[in-house]
Amino acid sequence: MSDTPAESAKPSFRSDVTVELVKHSAADSDVLWAARVSTAGEQSLDELSKDPERSKGLINYLMRDRHGSPFEHNSMTFFISAPILVFREFMRHRVGWSYNEESGRYRELQPVFYVPGEDRKLVQQGRPGKYEFVAGTPEQHELTGRLMEDAYLRAYEAYQEMLAAGVAREVARSVLPVGLFSSMYATCNARSLMHFLGLRTQHEQAKVPSFPQREIEMVGERMEAQWARLMPLTHAAFNANGRIAP
Repeated sequence: MSDTPAESAKPSFRSDVTVELVKHSAADSDVLWAARVSTAGEQSLDELSKDPERSKGLINYLMRDRHGSPFEHNSMTFFISAPILVFREFMRHRVGWSYNEESGRYRELQPVFYVPGEDRKLVQQGRPGKYEFVAGTPEQHELTGRLMEDAYLRAYEAYQEMLAAGVAREVARSVLPVGLFSSMYATCNARSLMHFLGLRTQHEQAKVPSFPQREIEMVGERMEAQWARLMPLTHAAFNANGRIAP
C-alpha cells in the first residue's frame, strides 16, 4: 500500500452529514415476542405472525414502566459520514453499540471538511450550565467560514507534504483537524438508540432537557427518522413517555 498522496484529491467543504441505514432486523413485533415469553413461553412465537398494532398498549406499558430488555432484541446498522468531532462524542455511547471507523493509519484521509451552514447558531451566551446559542451575524459567519477553510487547507497541505516525503500516514495525520470528515458503521438496538436520542437531540416532548452539539444532533435526527419507519409503535411510545429510554 503506497504512501504517495493522491494527486486527484481536491479539498471540499460540507455543512451536512450522511446517515444511511445499511442493514436491519427491527420491527415492533420484536418487542412483543420478547416481552410475552415471560408469561406465554413458546406460545410467544405467535407474535411473529400477528399485527403488532393489536398490542401497542403493551409496548406503551413497557416503555412507561421502564421494562427495557424487550427493546434490545433487534438490530440496526448505520453508515455515517460526519466530522471527527462528532465521532468523538458519539463513542461515549458504549452500551449496546458497536463501531468501526475508517483508519488514518491504513488509508490516506480525503480532504473533506466541515464548515457550519448559515443556519448553524454561532454565538454562545450565558454561563456554563446555563447558556444558549444564538445566530451569528453575517460577518461572523463569513469570518468563521473563511478562517476554517484557510486552516483546513494549510493543515492538509502539511499532511500531503509529509506523505510525499515518505512520512508514515499514522504520523502525518497528526496535523489534521477534528473538522475533517470520517466515516463509520454504527450498530445498535432500539434501547441503546433511544438512550442516544434522549441525550443527543432536543425535542418538545422530552421530559429531561438535553443540550447537544448541533452537529451530533444532525446525525441523531437522521437516525431517528429511519428508526421511526422500522418501529413506528415503539417510536410513538418513546415520544409519548417523555423520550426517556426504558
